[in-house]
Amino acid sequence: MLQFISHYNTQYNYLDSIRLALQGGCRWVQLRVKHASDDEVRPLALQALQMCRDAGATFIIDDRVSLVSELHADGVHLGKNDMPIAEARKILGDDYIIGGTANTFDDVKAHYEASANYIGCGPFRFTTTKENLSPVLGLEGYREIITKMKDHNIIIPVVAIGGITEEDIPSIMQTGVTGIALSGEVLNAEKPIEKMKKLLSIINNG
Repeated sequence: MLQFISHYNTQYNYLDSIRLALQGGCRWVQLRVKHASDDEVRPLALQALQMCRDAGATFIIDDRVSLVSELHADGVHLGKNDMPIAEARKILGDDYIIGGTANTFDDVKAHYEASANYIGCGPFRFTTTKENLSPVLGLEGYREIITKMKDHNIIIPVVAIGGITEEDIPSIMQTGVTGIALSGEVLNAEKPIEKMKKLLSIINNG
């Protein structure tokens, strides 16, 4: 599984980034726009939703539970300072995907018990796209969390995130995580579409 987190740079805007990811074959997109109101994000979300529908891709919105419900996106991703997962589940019901950010096994366990559908686990290393960064996990951190999950019989997809590059992917996947979430590695590439295709082939071919 490869999740693409929307971002922007001097060359591409949020919607460009999503379009490039989809053209490269990515089928799981998260629209993350920080420091903006729902009214500002709504037109972006509507266009991104249509792009994902046309491509047969899953469309997740970061943080904005009410917008997810209003637009009928596929789900929401909730960070540590966002709405609690259990509360979001009461609002959205069982038909929506809810992901939660985790940095420790205790986070994973709490999200699992609160009915999350997947875990965004990180950061793998320092990343500039995220503010107020939690302690960096590295490969050891993922191994430890996956081992504890097995010990406690917790089965939920775990997606590694945070400053991950193409070279990191094989060793991260060997820790037992389910997938990888990326942003800048694709968007800042010389040829983003080709980069996405290559990353998908690395993940899918293990």
